[in-house]
Amino acid sequence: MSEYQKRASILFLAGAATLAIPGAAMAQEAPAEDTSGDIIVTAQRQEQKLQDVPVSVTAFGSEQLRDNNIETVADIATRTPGLSASAVDPINTNFAMRGIGSAPGISQNAGGDPSVVVFVDGVYAGRGGTPDLDVLDLERVEVLRGPQGTLFGKNAIGGLVQFVSRKPSADDSFYFEGTYGNYDRMGVIARGNLALTDKVYLSAGISHKQRDGFEFNETTGNDVNDLNLTTGRVALRFLPTDTLDITLRADISRQDQKGNPRHNNCDASFDGGIHCVGINPDPRVVNAYTDGFIKRTLQAYSAEVNLELPFGTLTSLTALRKVDFEFETAFFSNPVNPPNQIESTSFGEEDNSQFSQELRLAFEGFDGRLNGQAGVYYLKETNDRIEGQIQQFPTPAGSGIGIFPQSVNARSVAVFGQVDYEIVPSLTATIGARMTWERKSGRFAGYKGDDGPGLPPPLGSLDGYDVTGAKKWKAFTPRFALNWKANDDVLLYASVARGYKSGGFQGLSGTALGASTPYDPEFAWSYEVGAKTEWFDRKLRLNAALFKTDYSDLQVSQLVPLCCVVVSNAAKAKIKGAEVEVVVRPVGGLQIDGSYAYLDAKFSEYSIPGQAYTGNRLPRSPKHKFNVGGQYETPVGDLSAKLRVDYSWVGDAYFEASNIPQQLWPSHDNLDARLSISGPDEQWELSLWGKNLTNELVPTYVTYFGPYRQILTPYAPPRTYGVTVAFKI
Repeated sequence: MSEYQKRASILFLAGAATLAIPGAAMAQEAPAEDTSGDIIVTAQRQEQKLQDVPVSVTAFGSEQLRDNNIETVADIATRTPGLSASAVDPINTNFAMRGIGSAPGISQNAGGDPSVVVFVDGVYAGRGGTPDLDVLDLERVEVLRGPQGTLFGKNAIGGLVQFVSRKPSADDSFYFEGTYGNYDRMGVIARGNLALTDKVYLSAGISHKQRDGFEFNETTGNDVNDLNLTTGRVALRFLPTDTLDITLRADISRQDQKGNPRHNNCDASFDGGIHCVGINPDPRVVNAYTDGFIKRTLQAYSAEVNLELPFGTLTSLTALRKVDFEFETAFFSNPVNPPNQIESTSFGEEDNSQFSQELRLAFEGFDGRLNGQAGVYYLKETNDRIEGQIQQFPTPAGSGIGIFPQSVNARSVAVFGQVDYEIVPSLTATIGARMTWERKSGRFAGYKGDDGPGLPPPLGSLDGYDVTGAKKWKAFTPRFALNWKANDDVLLYASVARGYKSGGFQGLSGTALGASTPYDPEFAWSYEVGAKTEWFDRKLRLNAALFKTDYSDLQVSQLVPLCCVVVSNAAKAKIKGAEVEVVVRPVGGLQIDGSYAYLDAKFSEYSIPGQAYTGNRLPRSPKHKFNVGGQYETPVGDLSAKLRVDYSWVGDAYFEASNIPQQLWPSHDNLDARLSISGPDEQWELSLWGKNLTNELVPTYVTYFGPYRQILTPYAPPRTYGVTVAFKI
């Protein structure tokens, strides 16, 4: 690097540091790939080749993330067997892994937790989504399927998604990327790494993305569901001695954009079509009296310390994460025909703060035959949320404004560990366990916010309520596994694990009793056998898994029309399935890869009176899902050209347990492509890309309002395309 380039890098890093306050986040250092091309993962909190990990894990290295044009968690879900992602808004994603997931009424109320957990550099990201993935300078993304708890700080009953970014290093570098696309999409990313001394390294990044909205609001004349997101990140790494490694990280994201009003699929045959007057049937056109808005500020600060001791490595991870979130969303809305048209608007704000401390020791013994991890974890979370509903109905009985303040304090303490012992050469037994103690307490209120005569749902009385509640839980979650390395290219494994998800409180309740009564934890016993294999001199990679899950005490969220969302432990489920992942490299430069997932996830018991859902499929659990991708890279003189095409298909699923046609998540496909030309040593790259090239119309959630036969739907992005230019130093 020339002196001029080095000075430019210093100026860039200094500017980036002003946008992201120094702090820290943890990521175990590991190269994205080893010399043979295998992705190195830390799915078991130690560096291992992907093919040597006896766990169902899908990993995306940094090059694959770029070639597949992966920008969001939804892009990851599209390419991962067994993983589904839905969303009621562009920020809060609801995952389901092998049939296990949380509805928005649970995971996004003040007292709820997700079933599929997200970690960003080891830090639990419980609420408010994730920062822009591009600015993280990701080394890899790992998706672990099945219960996780014996190695990670926070329990995950369904599975977890782990984002691992690159640590600052001694290699000076600078990267810039600019994008322009349809819908006036514009994006800029700048990242850099600089060695300040031979023991102190600094990295930083800035990202800004904006575009026009995917939908048009005829009433206001504005595009809605747009994007305006800025993220900054900085990391500082110290290596004061050969045995001490300290990494500090911080990131901050700011998002301020218009809302995402629902498209109203009304039934014109009901009541003479009176509730459909003025509604445009075009799904990309809405008729809302307000555009609404989404505002978010996300801050994460953390510090990772690794200390090499004579008997192992001691790791400390301290983190503080804060999210401020405001929203206004028009559900039912059409000002053309009041008072005959229904008007319903959700609004609110949330202030979430979480502090976590993890202390973990990695050790080995018996000449390397024994490897283990043991740790303790502490999480304290405070969540203040105000949620409101503006309701206007053809009759005043249900009209008015309901306001529901919620304040929840949560604490989780856990002791966990796992030991791998090589019984005989190539045969290893695993025993792990976790003991968790949790407590949640809160204050919950509901009251009428206007002077009109109506009683807006879900409020149960004009007097309202103001109550408190508290509950403690504890759980023991073991794991047992056995794996056999039959030869260098074949690994066979079997495992049994118990999963757990915390209980909570129903945030949006109609009555004092409903607000103060907690729902209890969920549990799942998961059984799995799998194989990881390579054939024909590593030209074919074939991994497969069979699994079965007994899922009990399900936290069921049920929408009661003209009332509320009711949460209870009212169900059990039986889940079974199979997953296959394949990579083929028949000739140099050509790769074909894909996956297939079969899932049979049904309620074996559903005990809410009047709702005969036993035998129904679990929400967001498609029976079949597959994806296939191909890429070809070839030299063109001194340049290199690469074409990547990805196709995926997902079968029918349902958004709710009722399995009624109005809440169908219909089968859909997706086609993405990317063509790139790069210079020598990839110093620059020009790429043309397109996503959802078939322009498939896919709902991301459905709310069905039975009394008026209306289906309220937000949609995934339409066809998008653009050009990206990048260079690095």
